[in-house]
This record gives sequence, C-alpha cells and structure tokens, in this order.
Amino acid sequence: MNQKHLLLSLLLTIVASFSYAQTQPQGKVLTLKDALTFATTNNIGVTKAQLDEQGAEYRIKETKGSGLPQLTGTGQLSIYPSIPTQLLPGEIIGQPGTFVPVQFGTKYNANGGVELSQLIFSKSYFVGLEAAQTTRDLYRLRTQMSREDVLYNVSSAYLQALQTKEQFSTIEANYNRLVQLEKILTLQYKNDFAKKVDVNRITVNKTNLENQRQTLASAYEQQKNALKFFMGMPIDQQFEIADSTTLSNTVLPLTTDANEILAQRADYQALETQRRLYGLNVENIKGRAFPTLAGFGQYTYNAQRREFNFFDTSQPWFKTFVLGVRLNIPIFDGFQRRNQVRQAEIEVKKTELDMQNLALNTQLGLDNAIKQISTSQLAIQNQERNVELAQEVYNTTNSLYKEGLSPLTDLLEAEVSLREAQTNLNNERLKYKISQLNYIRARGELRNLIQ
Repeated sequence: MNQKHLLLSLLLTIVASFSYAQTQPQGKVLTLKDALTFATTNNIGVTKAQLDEQGAEYRIKETKGSGLPQLTGTGQLSIYPSIPTQLLPGEIIGQPGTFVPVQFGTKYNANGGVELSQLIFSKSYFVGLEAAQTTRDLYRLRTQMSREDVLYNVSSAYLQALQTKEQFSTIEANYNRLVQLEKILTLQYKNDFAKKVDVNRITVNKTNLENQRQTLASAYEQQKNALKFFMGMPIDQQFEIADSTTLSNTVLPLTTDANEILAQRADYQALETQRRLYGLNVENIKGRAFPTLAGFGQYTYNAQRREFNFFDTSQPWFKTFVLGVRLNIPIFDGFQRRNQVRQAEIEVKKTELDMQNLALNTQLGLDNAIKQISTSQLAIQNQERNVELAQEVYNTTNSLYKEGLSPLTDLLEAEVSLREAQTNLNNERLKYKISQLNYIRARGELRNLIQ
C-alpha cells in the first residue's frame, strides 16, 4: 500500500469512529398512544360531537315535557273608540217592520286568566318518546364515529411523520459521512493526494443529500403540524415523536368476512339506529290519524268600563271557571299524511341502501388491507435482505477504496445503493403499518389503540 492510500485509510478510520448528533430540535417525546389520548379529549370535532350528544338529552326532556301539564297565562286590554252597533228587530219596542240600532259593550274591556291543559292520549306522543330515546343512541354512536375518525387521522399522520423522521435519519447519516469525506479529500487535494474531480463528485453528492435533508426536515415539521391539528394541540407547542411504534392490536388470524364484524362497527350501528329512527318517523306520521284527547281548565277574570278605571277596587270584576276535555279527530287532510308517510318510507329504504354500501365498502377495505399486509410483509423481508447486501457491498467497497483497489465512483455508487435500499425499507414499513391501521379500522377496533 502506497503512502497516499495509507494516509486516506487512516483518515477514514478516524472519521468512522465519530458519532454525529441529529440537527432536529429536541422536545418532549410523544408516543402514538399519548397522541391518541390527547386527541380524544382535545379534538374540536370530538368536542362538537359530545355537545350534540348533550343536546340530544335536552331534546328527550323537551319531548317528555310536552306530555306534562301545560300552564299558560293570558291577558288582554281592548279599547273601542267606536262601540260596535247591532240592529235589533223593532218589535221589541213596538215598532214592527223596522230595525233599531243598539250599541253593545263598553269602551274599555279587560280580561285575564290562566289555562291548564293535560294531554291524555296521543299516539304520536308515545312514538315521539321512543324516537327521542333512539336519537340519544344515534348521537352517542356519532360521537364514537367522530372519535374513531380522529384516531385514524392521528395514527396516519403520526406514522407518516415517523417514516419521514426515519428517512431523515438515514439521509443525515449519509450526509455526515460525505461531509467528512469531502473534508478529507479537500485536504488531500491540497496536498496532491487526490484529484479535483473526486472532490467535485463528493460535493455534488453532498449537495444532493443536503437538498433532500432540507426537504425532509420541512416535510417533517409540516407533518407534525398536521398531527397537532388532528390532535387539537396548539401549533406552537413543541414535541418530538418517538423513534418507533407498533400497532400490536392487529388481530390474527385476519378476518376476511365483513359480515362477522359489521355489527361492532360504530358507523354500521349508527345506520341501523338511523333506519330505526326513520321507521319511528313513519309510525309517528301514521299516528297523527288517531284521535287526541286532552283535558283543560280555564279560570278568567274580566271587566268592562265606560272609563279607564280598572284599578278602582270598588268596581266589579267578573270571574269565569271552565273545566272540560278536548277531542281532536282527524277526518281528511287532503292526502298530506299519506304522502308524508311515503316520503318517510323512502328515507328508510335509502338508509338500507347505505347499509348495503357500507357492507361492500367494509369487505373491500378488509380485502385490500389483508392483501397489502401480506405484500408488505414479504416486501419488508426482501428489503431487509437488500439493506444487508447493500451494507455489505458498501463495507467491502469502502475497504477496497481505503486500500486503493477501488475507485471513488464505486464507493459513491455503493453509498447510493445503500441509501436507496434503506429508503425502500422505510417506505415498505410505512405501507405495512398503514395497512395494519386500515385493517383495524375496517374491523371497527380503532378504540383498542388507546386501551
């Protein structure tokens, strides 16, 4: 070995022993479970769904309240600048064949009182109570659906950010290696131990990696911002995601029949509840054809004055007290109710079609996720072997280059091949984790990620 390659070998050996710090900003480490737990309590969409669920409770109470006694107060003051006139037959005053104009009433009239009513029977009321309870279930399921959407979005954003972080680490290590190699070759070039073209090759590769490094760093920050958005976290809050994560809740063996898991999916349960609610709406409309019965009581005071002296306690007020029941029997409504029933039945059929579509979509999601899991597992194995082989080629080429038995171009090609193999492995690992996530979602088990 000549002096030139002996010096190069020594310098590369020294450089290889260095450890390089990451340039990414450090902060609190956030695991996937931490992110999911934070999102379920801070995401705006989940909070809105919970408010809708609370609103459903008040709607139930509102519906129940319509069957409780209803008490209303009334009051009215009437002023007649011109008192109404009525014509009476003249016979009452001995003038047959004529009419006598007579004014009835007084200029000032006032009355006030209270009315108490109580619903006794209404078929629509009882159907409405059942519908109100069903609405509570529907909003509960919608809250669960909103939470599952957040869990999926947060998990997907987290995994993508993790893959970018791992890719950044790969590029960073290669970049640091080229930076040191550039320094060595520049020094050798100044001492006539290396060619200018070799320095330029290193500089070109280093610049390309620098651009990739900056692009990945920017993408990583953008992906973290997207993750913060899905979590409901302030954008200015800093954190670092963990170096690795697993979706260990994937159930094996993998289920391929959607019918076995539809019943546990919140969106399918919501459609079933929606169908039941539309069915109750049909019953409610039909129930309007039944008679309704309500009891009532009225207690009023009224006074009539020629002058405005209602506050004069010496002047009389007259009271009226009435008790009774009110029966309402629908007879003919111009076929409105029949057409309303037809419209409500169409909504039931549309919901049934939505359920069929969801079943097909679930089957599609299961099949695609299972196929992708199988494909990614095989691809990961192949890429891991590729990385091992590329690493072995790089190490061998590096040793030969140190001994002067291999040109720099071979070393750079080996470095590029190793980087590509590592990148492909990172991409396949991301595909595998996303396919796992899609499978968990198709099974309706996203909530297991935070248990």
